[in-house]
Amino acid sequence: MTNPLIRSVCVFCGSGDGADPVFKQTAEELGRAIAAAGLRLVYGGGSHGLMGTVARSVIANGGLVTGIIPEFLKNREVMLDAAQEMIVTTDMHQRKMLMFERADAFIALPGGIGTLEELVEQMTWSQLGQHNKPILMANIAGFWKPLLVLLAHMRDAHFIRPGLEINYLVAEKVGDILPMLEQAAQHRVHRSA
Repeated sequence: MTNPLIRSVCVFCGSGDGADPVFKQTAEELGRAIAAAGLRLVYGGGSHGLMGTVARSVIANGGLVTGIIPEFLKNREVMLDAAQEMIVTTDMHQRKMLMFERADAFIALPGGIGTLEELVEQMTWSQLGQHNKPILMANIAGFWKPLLVLLAHMRDAHFIRPGLEINYLVAEKVGDILPMLEQAAQHRVHRSA
């Protein structure tokens, strides 16, 4: 990746693999792409599910990983010892704040309620002007379609209205993710210049 504005990406994703094998394949492919681009992965620190898959893939391909995990999840999500940097926090709030601070962009792969909560929190902070970091939903196999329908419904009902837009990207395939983030970061800089 040629954009020095994005040096690290935070990936939100499930601590399970999900029902469709394409989710795990996507996590492996994204990990390879992150490493090849010379980016640091920031993620939730666990070794299970898509979280573990994307982190192991980054490491296996020569990339750098920062895991951030709360003390109470160290055993439950089995902290990934292979990560070059592992930060253990006191609670979820500290974990999410550090993930935010350490990341230049956010990617949401498929996941459960925790993934949804992390994604929506970043969208909310962006909507309220607390950051302008790119946020991307990897809509693999249509996974995020129900959320995209809900967001459209919120717009139609005027709860997402002019001045309170939500800026997010949607990628249908892994190969589009990093180029889309790079383009969004460049656009952000040109707009603020």
